[in-house]
Amino acid sequence: MDPEQLLLNRALGRLHVAISCLSAAGTIAATIYGGWRWGLGFLAGAAASWFNFRGLKQLVDSLGSAATGRRPRRGLAVFFGFRYVLLGAGAYVILNFFALSVAAALIGLFVPAAAVILEILFELIYARA
Repeated sequence: MDPEQLLLNRALGRLHVAISCLSAAGTIAATIYGGWRWGLGFLAGAAASWFNFRGLKQLVDSLGSAATGRRPRRGLAVFFGFRYVLLGAGAYVILNFFALSVAAALIGLFVPAAAVILEILFELIYARA
């Protein structure tokens, strides 16, 4: 395997672990802070952001394979556009049918961004020259 691809795969693995840990810790903290409504709201936002992160990774992988001459998957483009409909439908359900905290759900949407910041700090501290 290419050394650069190996580094990328390790970084993606760390990102998945960081997203999982931040989601669990954030859910516990939100539950302690605001009760079960905040905890479930944060968990819903973190889950939505994880699915979005996963979809973006698949899109980038598909574009990378198209650059090498392989044909990209057709369903991925449909899913990429449809995910905003799913996110909007999820927000509608949370607002109208459940008493979950919208603020906690919005905070949960930032979990992958926090994981990327942690990965940047990890790479800055432990970078191999």
